[in-house]
Amino acid sequence: MEEVLVAPPMAGEVRIRIICTSLCHSDITFWKLKEPPACFPRILGHEAVGVVESVGENVTEVGEGDYVLPIFVPDCGECTDCRSEKSNLCSVFPFGIYPWMPRDKTSRFTDCNGEVLHHFLHVSSFIEYTVVDITNLIKINPDIPPSKACLFSCGISTGVGAAWRTAKVEKGSSVVIFGLGAIGLAVAEGAKMCGASRIIGVDTNPDKFELAKKFGVSEFVNPKDLGDKPVSQVILEMTDGGADYCFECVGFASLVQAAFASCRKGWGKTIIVGVDKPGATLVFNSFDMLQLGKTVMGSLYGGLKPKSHIPILIQRYLDKELNVDHFVTHEMKFEDINKAFDLLIQGKSLRCVMWMDN
Repeated sequence: MEEVLVAPPMAGEVRIRIICTSLCHSDITFWKLKEPPACFPRILGHEAVGVVESVGENVTEVGEGDYVLPIFVPDCGECTDCRSEKSNLCSVFPFGIYPWMPRDKTSRFTDCNGEVLHHFLHVSSFIEYTVVDITNLIKINPDIPPSKACLFSCGISTGVGAAWRTAKVEKGSSVVIFGLGAIGLAVAEGAKMCGASRIIGVDTNPDKFELAKKFGVSEFVNPKDLGDKPVSQVILEMTDGGADYCFECVGFASLVQAAFASCRKGWGKTIIVGVDKPGATLVFNSFDMLQLGKTVMGSLYGGLKPKSHIPILIQRYLDKELNVDHFVTHEMKFEDINKAFDLLIQGKSLRCVMWMDN
């Protein structure tokens, strides 16, 4: 652990005390990344919940002591995109993996030697105090426990939203999920919430299958058990021609193409949820795209508008309509963060919640 100086918030910014934070695969991806947008030194972490410590000028949405959730997707509420129901991509504060605050392109972090430390995904939660822009912060219902609230910063919201808002899964439909990590299981929870009648999970780790049943997954395919038979062929046979919706939740271009091959011609949708490495490309046959009439969609943060949709999801959790508790497989002190990294890398945890207070 190192001492870091966290500067006061400037205009439009808020400094918050982190109560707890959880570890997401995106943190691991960018921790390992060597090429841009990687940069060093950087404070990672983007799933967290906290309390407002101080606010900068022109901040009226929150005040000192408010229970808040930082979100990596900006929501200014005023631009054409934020006011439209068709998008969650703010045009005033465009999403990006920037190393600075969005308004003045500088950092609020320095080490004891005065060296600048970079921000991550507008949040940087692996620290006791952080500074975020008000467009990346929402006040939430204090009834939700911190260990569950922090998951709405990314994982739960991304998966549930992908089914609910991006794909708009219909009642009675068939869903296939490639990758049964936390994001994939959140997609299953969202599909179940939307009334999907059949949810099929695809994963190479059979140990995940039993837990996945708690989120509505009822059938499983392990590609390692198929020999030379493509997983898409198995899915086509299981669904009599292809699934209505296929979600790629790992971050591999090859799985996106397998998902595309597994969805039904005419109306099948393939939704890309997993985060691949920067520069990864997808290749589709142009004639197939024209002839088959399928759709390929990206889903950043599940297509959710943080300030309007997150309170809805939190209320559904409080009303026991959304299963969040089973996502938290481990809890520990923040000082044990290296253990949390090991558990996630080894596939032994869905979400590990790390508490700042000892």
